[in-house]
Amino acid sequence: MAMFLTRSSLKRILDPERVVSAIRHAEAACSAEIRVSVSDAWWGDPRKRAEKAFIRLGMADTKHRNGVLVYLMPHRRRFAVLGDSGIHAAVGQAFWDTTAAAMTERFKSGDFTGGLEHGIAEAGRQLAKHFPAGEGGNPNELPDQVDIDG
Repeated sequence: MAMFLTRSSLKRILDPERVVSAIRHAEAACSAEIRVSVSDAWWGDPRKRAEKAFIRLGMADTKHRNGVLVYLMPHRRRFAVLGDSGIHAAVGQAFWDTTAAAMTERFKSGDFTGGLEHGIAEAGRQLAKHFPAGEGGNPNELPDQVDIDG
């Protein structure tokens, strides 16, 4: 029997409040937009699913094309990290490798909250070098809440 992910069952997998706090902290230092989407899927390619979620969540609609999506499939302990064209052009492959490595070990042990916090913090540090927060504030172009991709 498949379990359908809801806001209440999400809390058994990770702590959404801590993830949102990590996103807000990272975004305070940069103009990039970070989102997390969690899937209840037991099958499928995380990258392909993340690409669909990237479009569905409007990640490519930011002013500077600097959205980053962490797409997590906890049942499979797999994930993908995608970024818009503005991100990749500025940071290159090393950014993606470092961000993924920051999460991998924690995800393997089932610590999805800790893995996301660590990966988001690492991404925020790196993004701040290339996309610093603007003077006069940093508008939040996308919601910070954890998305459920059911």
